[in-house]
Amino acid sequence: MPSVEEELASRIAKGDAVVLATVIKLDGEPPSQTGAKLLMSGSNSIAGTLGCSEFDSAALADSDAVAAAGAPQMRTYRHDLGSIEVYLEPYAASPILIVFADTPVARALVRWAPEVGFTPILAPTAADLPAETGADLYVVHTNHDAEDLVKALEAVLPRDPRFIGLVGSRRHTGHHLEALRAKGVDEEVIDRIQSPVGLDLGSRTPAEIALSILAGLVAVRRGAHGGWKQAPLPRER
Repeated sequence: MPSVEEELASRIAKGDAVVLATVIKLDGEPPSQTGAKLLMSGSNSIAGTLGCSEFDSAALADSDAVAAAGAPQMRTYRHDLGSIEVYLEPYAASPILIVFADTPVARALVRWAPEVGFTPILAPTAADLPAETGADLYVVHTNHDAEDLVKALEAVLPRDPRFIGLVGSRRHTGHHLEALRAKGVDEEVIDRIQSPVGLDLGSRTPAEIALSILAGLVAVRRGAHGGWKQAPLPRER
């Protein structure tokens, strides 16, 4: 059976949202010990214990609020034999990156996205879009010639993605945006669709294009503009 630490590492690698509770101080002689840990997902226990069912139940009752706050919090839980001080630490779920179309750019995005904190899902067609994708959603369509591109956008736009981009210049993607207008999609929603997509890196190869897209997604996620913090000095020859 994996330890709490091993289970925590596994859940983080999968991009799951979890809360870790750790006993840091005892008062009296409660049925616990410093360093005891409980890993939780919502109101469900995943691994470990704080020492007794009363303490575990109290931590589980606080788990959702701590996760929603998005910051560590201290709690004191009491027992007839004494109390414990517990440090509750939330780990947020990784943002989901939906990558439409099975292209070389898409495969590079799916391969590298986990390295920068995204959980990628490859959807070769609109029909492959998962039924549920979570609240923090990013979308990139990598084939402006896909026959079902408009259908894919229609399916994903109601989920209010934080970012949505189409690979290709407006010359190649503009007619898709016009099709969305014709279907009654609000102009404000259409204006949020990035095309072309990615930072201006002078990208040419599929790998370079994927790199520019991922760099842009990181900038959006972190609230940055995506430019150089300081222009690099020219190298003397």
